Amino acid sequence: MLKNDIYDVIVVGAGHAGCEAALASARRGFSTMLITISLDKIAYMSCNPAIGGLAKGSLVKDLDALGGEMGRNIDATFIQFQLLNESKGVAARSSRAQADKRKYSERMKKSLFTADNLSVKQAVVSDILVKDKVVYGVRAVSGEEYHASKVIVTTGTFLNGKIFVGDKSYEGGRMNDISSTHLVSSLTSLGFEPIRLKTGTPARVDKRSIDFDKVEAYKKETTRRGFSFETGILGDDQIDCFITYTSDRTHQVVRENTYRSLYFNNKDKALGPRYCPSMEDKVSKFPDRERHLIVLEEEGIGSNEIYINGFSSSLPIDAQLEAYRTIVGLERAEFIRPAYAIEYIAFQPTILKKSYETKLIDGLYFAGQINGTSGYEEAAVQGFMASVNATLSIEGKEPFILNRDESYIGVMTDDLTTKGVDEPYRIFSSRAEHRMRLREDNAEARLIEYGKDLGLITDKRYDRFMEDCVVVSNTIEKLKGIKIRISDKNIVDIISKYNIILNESITAYDFLKRPEASYDMLEEMNLIEQIPTKLQEQVWIEIFYEGYIKKEEQEIAKSNKLEFIRIPQNIDYGSVSGLRLEQVEKLKRISPENLGQALRIPGMTHNAISMLEIAIEKFKKV
Repeated sequence: MLKNDIYDVIVVGAGHAGCEAALASARRGFSTMLITISLDKIAYMSCNPAIGGLAKGSLVKDLDALGGEMGRNIDATFIQFQLLNESKGVAARSSRAQADKRKYSERMKKSLFTADNLSVKQAVVSDILVKDKVVYGVRAVSGEEYHASKVIVTTGTFLNGKIFVGDKSYEGGRMNDISSTHLVSSLTSLGFEPIRLKTGTPARVDKRSIDFDKVEAYKKETTRRGFSFETGILGDDQIDCFITYTSDRTHQVVRENTYRSLYFNNKDKALGPRYCPSMEDKVSKFPDRERHLIVLEEEGIGSNEIYINGFSSSLPIDAQLEAYRTIVGLERAEFIRPAYAIEYIAFQPTILKKSYETKLIDGLYFAGQINGTSGYEEAAVQGFMASVNATLSIEGKEPFILNRDESYIGVMTDDLTTKGVDEPYRIFSSRAEHRMRLREDNAEARLIEYGKDLGLITDKRYDRFMEDCVVVSNTIEKLKGIKIRISDKNIVDIISKYNIILNESITAYDFLKRPEASYDMLEEMNLIEQIPTKLQEQVWIEIFYEGYIKKEEQEIAKSNKLEFIRIPQNIDYGSVSGLRLEQVEKLKRISPENLGQALRIPGMTHNAISMLEIAIEKFKKV
């Protein structure tokens, strides 16, 4: 042992999970050390240079409402903003922003290096130090030891990472980055059973080799708010992304060269994501599909690299290039970086408590792709939650657990710890039962109290939020008392201009329940004072969707009854009458915290839960 620094929390890995974990711990006042293989790759965007997307945008908004950094970071470094699914209603819409890849990493690095209570070091961790099933630090390959009462492991794709290009494969946590091989041995020796997962990334093409006259500019938003509730309206200074498509010739080239892919033809290959398949998978699984969407996305201002979204591959480089050049606009494409597949080690997240602490080792937490997830956003919120719970544990307090009806973070956490993964996990709005409640716009209303209690929301921000709440509440009450009278010619003229027909006078409140009505119209009628645009939207949502919101609240209250029936840790599932052997085995392995979580275990039935509830009542009386 060469060194023995002592910290409250050590975070291993400085990807998106590690950055949020380190900042949350340090900002809560705990001495923290962040260890990373490369200081040059902090918060690096290994794949798509973007934050957000369907449901992912909600994760980032929720993280911001709790006091996380990702929302502020992307708002400060974005180069294009989009609002997805806007036509499908407020419960489905989601924010997405292209980042300047270099600036995103640099800004996050600055946040880490200027944070109080935080030390950042470059080293390769080889061992997790454990005594009597309790973690006490880490050891680097250089022999240095660092001690802490809590350790959070956020290794991304670096655990035994292996890269595949054509018939070649070699170790790497990312293209041109070393993998972490020693740490896997340490973790498996502690009893963790590894699973192998796979992901991939497209080629980066030289911007100067693309014919942009042949491709279609992708829609961008210019009047939307950013991810952080502390950010104002985003400006017009945005770049374009472009759309093109594969062709029959593209698919033919891929089919003719698939036999040359070592990874694709490996019968023992790891599980890859269904929702983001390689081009080899697309051509193989959808042979009748005439074309596939390709989006050309810039990686940053001043960069010539164009990310070819939709065309990941593990074909040989010459075959990749031939296939890319069959796509309209890419006929003269030149690679800056080729596409590749990467296989890595993760662990079934059912080994975790909902606090992200492992069940095997006290004080050891996992966050990010080590838990079988994919995506920067999923990783970031896991890192944040793991860190908050690690520091709460140091304080001797109960863990901070979000329920499924409180946040997409709660949905993901419950999915991971209850069901495990059979492919890289990605959050989707379809995974949430209560989408109307888990909207992007109300993230602060749902979560800011938690962030304030954790000490991660400033008094200034909280006071602004409370003032906004008062304005929204008062405005809604005023609208209930304001009459839109059809006897008023000025009002009738304004309504007619918008092709709205009123047969009788109604309140302004009821007027906003009509799909063709808007708050702007009430202002034009001089019936209500002007308030900020974001608060106008909040007023309209609460009025227009009132019935849907009330119905969902009733459903939540009904389903939550099972969440409050806790299962004793030392209950003997084998002695519960009526449970099948398969159900007993799953209950023992997953160890659910309450009946609600138990019901969501695959293969569990309402009858089994009823039997378990009876057993719990008997257990309490003993």
